[in-house]
Amino acid sequence: MGDHSGRLRGGVALGSLMLALLASPAHAQQSRPQAVGTAPLAESPVVLDQITVQGEAGTALVAGPTTTRTTREELDRQQIQSLSELSNRVEAGITFNRQSNSLNIRGLDGARVLTTIDGIRQPFLVDTRINRGASNAFDFDSLSTLDLLRGGSGASTLGSGALGGALAVRTLDPEDLIRNGRSYGALAKTGYDSTDRAWFGSAAVAARLNNTSVLLQGGFRDGHEIDSKGTNKSIGATRTAPNPSDFNQYNILGKVYHYVDEVHRFGITGEFFKRADRTQVRNNTVSLTGNFRPGAYQTGEDVERNRVSLSYDYRLPGTFFDEAHATLYWQRLKRDDLTNAYRFTSIVGPYARDNSNEENAFGFNGHLVKNFQTGAFSHRMLLGTELRMSSLEQYSAGVDNCPARPASGRFAGALATCNNLHTNQADQPKIDGKLAGFYLHDEIGLLDNRLRLTPGARFDWYEEKPQNTPAYTLGGSRPIGLPPSSSDSAFSPRIRLEYDIMKNAPWVKDVTVFAQWAKTFRAPTPDELYGRFGGPATYLRTGNPNLRPEIGNGIDVGARFGDKLFGGSITYFHTNYRNFIETYQVQAAGVDGLYLQGGITGYRNINQAEIQGVEMNGQYAFAPNWLVRGSFAYTRGLNKTDNTFLNSIPPVQGIVAVAYGTDRWGAEVSAKMAGARDDVSTTPTSPPTTGFKAPGYALFNASAWWRPMPEIADLELQVGVYNIFDRKYWDAVNVPLSRPQARDYYSEPGRTVKATLKYQF
Repeated sequence: MGDHSGRLRGGVALGSLMLALLASPAHAQQSRPQAVGTAPLAESPVVLDQITVQGEAGTALVAGPTTTRTTREELDRQQIQSLSELSNRVEAGITFNRQSNSLNIRGLDGARVLTTIDGIRQPFLVDTRINRGASNAFDFDSLSTLDLLRGGSGASTLGSGALGGALAVRTLDPEDLIRNGRSYGALAKTGYDSTDRAWFGSAAVAARLNNTSVLLQGGFRDGHEIDSKGTNKSIGATRTAPNPSDFNQYNILGKVYHYVDEVHRFGITGEFFKRADRTQVRNNTVSLTGNFRPGAYQTGEDVERNRVSLSYDYRLPGTFFDEAHATLYWQRLKRDDLTNAYRFTSIVGPYARDNSNEENAFGFNGHLVKNFQTGAFSHRMLLGTELRMSSLEQYSAGVDNCPARPASGRFAGALATCNNLHTNQADQPKIDGKLAGFYLHDEIGLLDNRLRLTPGARFDWYEEKPQNTPAYTLGGSRPIGLPPSSSDSAFSPRIRLEYDIMKNAPWVKDVTVFAQWAKTFRAPTPDELYGRFGGPATYLRTGNPNLRPEIGNGIDVGARFGDKLFGGSITYFHTNYRNFIETYQVQAAGVDGLYLQGGITGYRNINQAEIQGVEMNGQYAFAPNWLVRGSFAYTRGLNKTDNTFLNSIPPVQGIVAVAYGTDRWGAEVSAKMAGARDDVSTTPTSPPTTGFKAPGYALFNASAWWRPMPEIADLELQVGVYNIFDRKYWDAVNVPLSRPQARDYYSEPGRTVKATLKYQF
């Protein structure tokens, strides 16, 4: 334990040194600079785009001291079009796990991190056969802002799923494009990224006519496999080069808003997103002389999201309610995992699968804001609700060359492989879900609002109710009856204390210390409750309808200071978790002559886990046109039940960047550094899931942008070179626990180049 405490102290010292470097004294700036991209006032310097670190920048439901916001301008300046790029260039300590298609915040990922799009909950849609979600089913070029909330404090407004944190993205509004008093606006962008050899483009137009404004936006991206440092292009387990892959992605977003007056706004939004990936498998799944051979084994993944929503916004301070916001929506999320192959030795002939998951959801989100005074106390009250009904269906369609199943139910001899061909069935029943959440918070201010105490809580009730379908009851796993419904309720309380120890002070302007305690929960996914895949003579992976929700109980303590010229924050967090859901061996292989290949595996709750760490970020405009910024994160996690490390914890990380910019051109040099990750679980399991010990690394990046005619047109060319020195490295969280390929197969891209051309008017 002493060694880990020493590492924590060392991490704190490293982060403190980073902020100290950011805060080196300088006297150059005497006036407040303005953002790049606007014509500077006389004698005024220009400041590059900066990441907002103050909690007030977040929307009402995610605002807080551990929330950071990235705007549309900042996404463009950093050439960010994916969550991986966000973690490498701006936000240290987060990772996008490509294995599970999920964001990792404070060492938690998958269904433990909640994603919302325009306030609408995105389900973590897991296939019973492949543990991958689809919470990244949106196009970065369609976004207006991106709020990243670290920790579980968001559960008191967002509800289930925000165990490790939340990602709240907002799509473009017409007002984001209509500028300079005009009644119209447009934005177009195109470029190339060598990371996946992708061409991309997007365009958006907006117009205002009297009290009505409209927006239409669309984008595409076509590319190939993500590069790595693996160079061995052999076939099988020795291969280290990525499998050849092609993908195409496109989206369409449309919005219409009508202002009845300056107080009431009604809107309608339509959104369509689709991505299709196709991969020619060359790794250990195929061989030159085996059953599956290169060129005859292709996998794929299709993700599609559709949404129609109606919105209402009201703002009139001083009335019965100062603000009211409501959204009524329908959303459809569909994911298909595909296989298209041919067998050459066993059961010769075609083999194809389409494992489909589709959720249709109807919901209502709404909240009210009221400011009022009671004696010496000011109040800002937030009252809201989330109501949701969903229907989830899973089905595996397929073809193969197996004959009809014999009366005994088992194939034998040369046809024994057909026992594994579970298809044209549902691996879980159709599930009707219900969710009702209600929350109330009151920010109470004292001493001219310098001292703020914010108590609040959210109450949630949910139910997942299986429905009988022939595709499930007649499936190869031979279920007996319908599993019971899963229903539970939870309170997610939070209390936050903030005190402005300095107001408008020299050098650092405002300094605020804060402390908060929050309790959060995560309901089991339908797959964890009801998934049932396998069959007699093979194996069985089964859900557990008696699972309890995961519970988090944590604190955040820290300080934030300054503004965009010189500001930052530091946070220490510690969270204990109960009822963590994990997989385990329910029954060994071969018991009673059943499930000979792998026995039965299932889900259970474990007693306790613990995650703690330190996060810092900051920026300093130390001279006219100059900016230095940094981000730092250290996280440590333990499974307290058996005293082993959590394999989802990233290593200590830091990002430092120095930038210069005028109204015509600018450049930035940055570095991302990560320590070695040695604290992993090595407990033997079946199948093997030993954590990956990743070496430390330092990546260096450089980018530059040029606006040739700012006085005439907002035309901008930007070029970035990332991992300049072509360093071989591994993103530890992105490496799977079971690793059948050689080590370099899981490495990250080497040197890459990205070029973007943008025009706005």
